[in-house]
Amino acid sequence: MKIVYQGIAGSYSESCAKQMFPNCETISCKTFDECFETASLNSDIRAIIPESNKTTGNIGVEFLIFKYRLNIYEEFFFPINHNLIGVKGSKLKDIKNVYSHAQALSQASEFIKKNNFIANVRADTAGSAKFISDNGDKTKGAIASKLSAEIYNLTILKENIQDDKENYTRFLIMGKDIIQPEIDKNKYITSFLFKLRDKPAALYSALSGFAINGVNMTKLQSFPEKNSFSSFFFLCDIDGHLDENKIKNSLEELAFHCDDMHVLGVYKAHPFREK
Repeated sequence: MKIVYQGIAGSYSESCAKQMFPNCETISCKTFDECFETASLNSDIRAIIPESNKTTGNIGVEFLIFKYRLNIYEEFFFPINHNLIGVKGSKLKDIKNVYSHAQALSQASEFIKKNNFIANVRADTAGSAKFISDNGDKTKGAIASKLSAEIYNLTILKENIQDDKENYTRFLIMGKDIIQPEIDKNKYITSFLFKLRDKPAALYSALSGFAINGVNMTKLQSFPEKNSFSSFFFLCDIDGHLDENKIKNSLEELAFHCDDMHVLGVYKAHPFREK
């Protein structure tokens, strides 16, 4: 299996992909847009996309989900264990500046403050590791994965520095083709997007079908369409399989109130949801 991810070798996305599919071939992309586009053009390629983090919330890929409408095959809640890493021979006391993605810096803010480090925002965690490796300065550290330390020949100075020790990111495995699992005793999630018709109380009316049919909604987020402050689309996750009558009835009721509606996927609920 080929899986595209955003960032360079050693990113958390690549680490997650390798944990999920140990024999997969991972392919680096500079941007999330490139990930989505690559997967949309080739049925043999999957994209692994970080969708949200337990501590810092949305990653910011919602418009790309709306734009490309890739099918969601699987979700995975991956533990994000941040590490302070430095060049060979450096010590914790040597570090003055730390480099990482803005979310990683935010997720380790207490550790940074405690050690009086100067935080420097860079494009991604693995790129920060590569930067300090290339730089060779013992006063510079990066917040990144263990895989990054291995790849760029760096030393782990402190493990698990994240503020929340239960720091998880939800990743989605996405692809071009529509693949829907047959309904069985497993718990499922159905994901979809929709845009409402412009009328008073549209959202209230649209969601009434879920209440009437007893469908549990686990996620509902609104986002403005590109170049618009008045037109919004919604991303939604609900508990259940598309073939269940209560799910079918709820979506039929929703469609009546929409200008646009698209099912993004039906997939097994990850066991992390039971915690």
